Amino acid sequence: MKARLRDIAEQAKVSEATVSRVLNGRPGVAESTRQAVLTALDVLGYDRPSRLRRKSAGLVGLIVPELTNPIFPVFAQVIENSLARSGYTPVLCTQVAGGVHEDDYVQMLLDRGVSGIIFISGLHADVTSDAQRYVTLRERGLPLVLVNGYVDGVDAPFISNDDVASMGLSLEHLVELGHREVGLAVGPDRYVPVVRKIAGFRSSYQSLLGRSDVDGLIERSLFSVEGGATAAGRLIEKGCTAIVCGSDMMALGAIREARKRGLEVPRDFSVVGYDDSPLIAYTDPPLTTIRQSVVAMSEAAARALLDEIAGKPSPRAEYVFRPELVVRGSTGAMRRR
Repeated sequence: MKARLRDIAEQAKVSEATVSRVLNGRPGVAESTRQAVLTALDVLGYDRPSRLRRKSAGLVGLIVPELTNPIFPVFAQVIENSLARSGYTPVLCTQVAGGVHEDDYVQMLLDRGVSGIIFISGLHADVTSDAQRYVTLRERGLPLVLVNGYVDGVDAPFISNDDVASMGLSLEHLVELGHREVGLAVGPDRYVPVVRKIAGFRSSYQSLLGRSDVDGLIERSLFSVEGGATAAGRLIEKGCTAIVCGSDMMALGAIREARKRGLEVPRDFSVVGYDDSPLIAYTDPPLTTIRQSVVAMSEAAARALLDEIAGKPSPRAEYVFRPELVVRGSTGAMRRR
């Protein structure tokens, strides 16, 4: 039913101008007056404007990429546990190629009246996407937290791993082992973490080996086992004795490709992954990798969202977490061929 200002004003015992201010979300209205207007809407059977509808108690949206990469279930589990301790339940939305679009998931979550949304590696990580979608959500008053990706102009806290430092740790380790031709295998460079990894790779190569001509050592592929294998094949053909990968899945593909070409890992070819996904320590060989601070990042994301919901917003900044190099059996001293 379309609300009539006069009826609502009479029921709430306020002026029509006050009713208009409440319905349009304008400032300058006392909370008690605002509640009186909303109650009048309910009593008269009118539909509240979508931005004024009651939130579903305890529901929070959690949008993550596909779960075939084992690092994303870890994010989801830690965030779920953190939210549950405060009485909130996440509505998990997973994105797969050709599946439900992020914007459609958001609309479904809004229809269910969630109290806020956490995005992990979503469209906010894609430099070619339109950040206005997040600006619009914030203008509606919806609390947001965005993980592993950054966009200027969005009024929300960001949580990220330090991708630049990750490359520094990886290259320093391999250079200490005697490697001088090290390749980088990453995903498409339209993603913020990839852009940062490439920047970190370049700067670390320059500082450690005095080389700036590293374009030929960077392979952009898919964040998958197959993508890692393809990138590794090209880098091996270019003479690389080691490879740094943008994910553990890519690293497993690199190991598979090296073996396919008759190379032993790590005797002939060293491989560094990224994430420290579950079970990676038990691969053959156990994978040397960069460990994201998943637990700390996830807990920080949950806490930031809860603070936003409670009306105690976090400072507007990107919170960058330091990674850790975990040395296992997939890296070794360079062996002259």
